[in-house]
Amino acid sequence: MSKIKKTKKKKKTKIKIDYTKCGENGKVDPRDCGFCMRACDPAVFVMHETIGTEKKQIDPHDPQDWRITPIWESLCSRCFKCVEVCPENAITITF
Repeated sequence: MSKIKKTKKKKKTKIKIDYTKCGENGKVDPRDCGFCMRACDPAVFVMHETIGTEKKQIDPHDPQDWRITPIWESLCSRCFKCVEVCPENAITITF
């Protein structure tokens, strides 16, 4: 009888940005900061206009409203550098 070796499944990384602290409704405009993007070696984040957001208190077509979004969470190495450099503590990483 052969033994089947079970492989451990890597838990999925989830990165959350609190947009009440950073972004269109936050205290910081990501265009003036961007520390998380510079600290992230695998380039998980992207900065973009808020076009298509569902928040009613902002104009979704206003080019002055920007946000940082973690697009490639699967590339995250879980180094937490982005969390450490964020001046507003707007980033949380769970897995």
